[in-house]
Parts: sequence; C-alpha cells; structure tokens
Amino acid sequence: MSEYYFSGKFGIERETLRVDSHGRLAQTPHPFGNDPHITRDFCENQIELVTPVADSVDEALGFLAELDEKARKVLSENGESIWLYSNPPHFDSEDEIPIADFTGDHSSKRSYREVLQRKYGKKLMLFSGIHFNFSFAEDFLRGLNTSGADFRTFRDELYLRLYKQLTVNSYLLVLLTAASPYYDASLDKTGKSGIIMSEYSSLRNSARGYWNKFLPILDHRSLKTFTGSIKKHIVTGSLYSVSELYLPIRLKPKGVNTLENLAENGVDHIELRMFDLDPSAPLGIDGRDLRFAHLLMLYLLSQPDFDLTPELQEKAVRDHKNAALLQPDTELLERAKSVIEGMERHFAGNEQALEVIGFEREKISGRIVCFSVENVKYHQ
Repeated sequence: MSEYYFSGKFGIERETLRVDSHGRLAQTPHPFGNDPHITRDFCENQIELVTPVADSVDEALGFLAELDEKARKVLSENGESIWLYSNPPHFDSEDEIPIADFTGDHSSKRSYREVLQRKYGKKLMLFSGIHFNFSFAEDFLRGLNTSGADFRTFRDELYLRLYKQLTVNSYLLVLLTAASPYYDASLDKTGKSGIIMSEYSSLRNSARGYWNKFLPILDHRSLKTFTGSIKKHIVTGSLYSVSELYLPIRLKPKGVNTLENLAENGVDHIELRMFDLDPSAPLGIDGRDLRFAHLLMLYLLSQPDFDLTPELQEKAVRDHKNAALLQPDTELLERAKSVIEGMERHFAGNEQALEVIGFEREKISGRIVCFSVENVKYHQ
C-alpha cells in the first residue's frame, strides 16, 4: 500500500440558517461582509462556512470549529444564533426568505439565485446541509499511473470512475447520516404551523428535496463527453449553469466552479453533498461520518469500472431517495450491509479504519433489526 494512500486534501462547507432570539429566520443583513470563509448560500439569512483546504479530516474539523466560534460570537452580539437543523424553522411567508444580496463583482450570484427562485421557489432553498470535498494526494495518483499515461488524462479518468461508483452508492451515506425527520408545517403551506413527523428521515435527500425538475442524464465515458453532456442541458435551457446540477456528487475544478474551467483544467476534487446537519454534533457533523466517507472513497477506488447507463443513473437516484425514507427497502439495507462488509475485508488489520467502519455498521444493523421487528408487528 502506498505511503500516500490515506493522504489527500479535505474541505467542509456547512450551511445553516441564522435565527433571532425567538427562533425565527433573522431578517438582518449578512453580518460578515465578503469574508470568503463565512459567506451565504441561497438566502441572506443562510450562513455557509467554508473551511480552508486541510490535510486531514481532523484538520478540516478544526478549521470548521474556528469558523463556527467566530460566527457564533458575531451572531450572539446581534442577538442571533445558528439553527443547527437541516429543515428550517417556522416562517409566515416567503417574504422572510430574502435572496442573498450579492452586489458589485458578485452580482451574477444574485441573478443566478433569482433564476432559482422562479424555477423552484424559495422554500426549497432553505434546506441546509454539509458538503464534503476531497482530493487524492498527487503522489498517490502518480504512483497508481504505472502505465505512464498522460497524468491529466489519468487523473480525470480516475475521478470519473470514482464519481460513477459514488453515484450508485450515494444511498449508503444517506442511510448513515439522515437526521431530519421533523419539520414545521409552514414548509407545506404558508400560514400553517406545528411540528410534523414526516415519512422521511432526510427531507432534503428525499423526493421532496433538492432535485432538478428532470433527471439530467450524463455521459461518463470521458471528461470531454461528461462536460459536453452537461453543456447540452445548459444550451437547451434545462439548466442555468453547472451549479444547478442537483445530483449528490459533483466533480469540481480548482478555483471557480464553471463548466469551462472543469473542461479546460480537469478535475481537482470530488464533492459529496448529501450530509444532513446532525443536531447532536456541536459542529453539525460527526467526524466519524466524514472519516467513513473518506474510507468509502478509497474502497470504491479498488472496485472495477462499469458503464453508468441511463438506466443505472435513474436507479441511483431512486435508491438515494429511497434511502431518505424512515423505512427504506430491506434490499437497500442489505446492500448497505454488504458494502460495509466489503470495506471491513478491504481494511482488515487497520484498527482505526475498522473502528470507524464498525461505528457505521452498527447503524445499519440497528435499522435492519428495527425493520424486522416492525414487519413482525405488522403481520401479527
């Protein structure tokens, strides 16, 4: 095994909402100026913490803790706090969801959000979560390139292979990190109130969550065909830009996230976008979940390549949405168990890795047991 096997670059983006002392959406302007590490996402009252690039999950979490402390201090001085749930609090109308007021050189960001408002409405944009960014160490990738192929081409093809594997396995991370079954009735209808227990363990990953109005079928044969298939959706007007591609996994270039940059300069890192905010974790994410995601990517890299056909792309999205149910299909839980068992074999002898995998295995085992008990009760 390469000495660089577990090395890489890691980054965390955490979205949360700002709320006032009554737990209502804050109606004040974003108080952090143009700080690139404390910005906002869709709306003015949604904070996005963006960590610097780190050399480990632990270092990324350390950066997140520093940003979280800084943000909470400023908010506290303004009588506000962070809403650490993926589903929003009660709101009386969409007037309480002001579009992020980007101006000057960033005014195009506001134009994009106005498009999203017209297309999807404001409510959908309140869902908040965690995005996990990862890239392999260059020395590790160069060590894998035993045939001496053009390195840029080799790297792009490797990330495309991983992208396909993660696409068909994204359901697993939803099963393990879904944390938002309760929501306020105002999300259903303006003027309603009251807490609802939904049929979903994660609303934002479910059929009600962040998805395009159609399923963008993509061509994964090469980065050229991949970016070309996205461009076709943009040219036809189905997508406004690559940022509107609402799939759980993204391939990202270095620097500004544009399709042109990705096509011209290749893949720099991969982004996992399905993590719910964990209200039981002080920073909104349990570090073991991110470590598991890293191990999952290393494991999937060892799996054989395959053709991600349109049918498989459709199935992957169905599985992802199914995993967001409180009672997902038993077959999906069994598949999750099988993947975890494969990971345990792959990392056999590595105590730290096995401890993290064991933490996640217990979650799946618990859900399988609960599901079996419910079925017995139902049939009695």
